[in-house]
Amino acid sequence: MISPLASVHPNAKIAKDVEIGPFVFIDDDVEIGEGTVIDANATVCAHTRIGKYCHIFPTAIVGAIPQDMKFQGELTYTYIGDHTVLRECSTVHRGTASKGKTVVGSHCLIMAYCHVAHDVVVGDHVIMSNVTQLAGEVVVGDWAVIGGGTLVHQFSRIGAHAMIQGGSLINKDVPPYVLAARQPIQFCGINTVGLGRRGFTKEQIESIQQIYRIVYQSNLNTTHAVEKVAEEIPVSEERNVILRFIRESERGIIKGA
Repeated sequence: MISPLASVHPNAKIAKDVEIGPFVFIDDDVEIGEGTVIDANATVCAHTRIGKYCHIFPTAIVGAIPQDMKFQGELTYTYIGDHTVLRECSTVHRGTASKGKTVVGSHCLIMAYCHVAHDVVVGDHVIMSNVTQLAGEVVVGDWAVIGGGTLVHQFSRIGAHAMIQGGSLINKDVPPYVLAARQPIQFCGINTVGLGRRGFTKEQIESIQQIYRIVYQSNLNTTHAVEKVAEEIPVSEERNVILRFIRESERGIIKGA
């Protein structure tokens, strides 16, 4: 159902059962999947793709042009996956020529006043608590949980299944599966509770712990620690994810406590 008080561009592709509330603005070249709800006063800007069964709350803005001085009006996109929730006053900006798109995955919860800047990639099942701010070209892995009021520096990465303390300032990469907290932000252990809830076995969690003991407690530099992990820890998906993340880090990973 589309409210007669909404403004929907005639070129927008809206699934039949989408609910659009009063004073919603939907621009040209927008696609919205079935079952999605767009609440009153929300804005969906041009070149945005929103998946199925999403919920866009009042005053959220999706697909606005980026806050990047290099942006010259090039054709770029914003993608929102299925079953994702954008709460009040959250903002997701479209990409620039750098990556061409901003992506928020499926089953995400982006709480009130959060910001997702240009060319960011947010994985699936991510929770961003209130007022979390992601600068341009940040990457957030699947199942990450970011505490409220966290500020993430541009180009930083947050690994899958990581959990970040509220109010953190992140200017380095946060590896997968870890707890990150304190000021300045540090490695504070493994996200054992979250991993257990997601079906990781005791053996998998112990392997992750063993890897990070080498990385953070062996008195080796990161390069030598990675070499030791590759030599001594049996091959597993978790080991490969951690090694790949650290090897690909351009900003360096957060330090130990």
